[in-house]
Amino acid sequence: MKILLIGAHGTIGQAVQANLAPRHTLITAGRSSGEHQVDLTQPASVAALLERVGKVDAIISAAGNLHFGPLVEMTAEQFNIGLQDKLLGQVRLALLGQHYLNDGGSITLTSGILSTEPIRNGANASAVNAGLEAFVAAAAIELPRGLRINAISPTVLTESLPVYGPYFAGFESVTGERAALAYQRSVEGAQTGRVYRVQ
Repeated sequence: MKILLIGAHGTIGQAVQANLAPRHTLITAGRSSGEHQVDLTQPASVAALLERVGKVDAIISAAGNLHFGPLVEMTAEQFNIGLQDKLLGQVRLALLGQHYLNDGGSITLTSGILSTEPIRNGANASAVNAGLEAFVAAAAIELPRGLRINAISPTVLTESLPVYGPYFAGFESVTGERAALAYQRSVEGAQTGRVYRVQ
């Protein structure tokens, strides 16, 4: 398969690349790294990437910024960071990307455990992740040509504990390698409209 992987140099992206690269042709993209550069918050940037890459069999997004901070201090502008980047950025990728998928192709987006397990300082992440999962469920019933769409919802990654561990008190972490199996399942499997929870 020819697969476009966005966020390939992040913690999850590297693990997904290691899993899929032995069996598929991967095209990597990121905000400042990868074979191609793309800013998911900019429609023209996403459209230009897809035009450069052309037809693919799968699109994977392991990208998206969020705002973490106390609710009592949070502004609408800060909340908007996650809406514009991780939520609308991935939705935009799916809306445009569907037209560049070969018949039977798939889209895999990334949400996260905070959609169902909120934490302090994580209101933006919870809202964004839940929105992504609802979008995937709805999009799956409309996609034509046998196209599929799923979301991966990992808990905190073991590799990310030095940075994010204090936010996730009492959470059991998973390795990037284990999370990558869910992306493999989404791409190489047959299901659609699913949220694969890696906990």
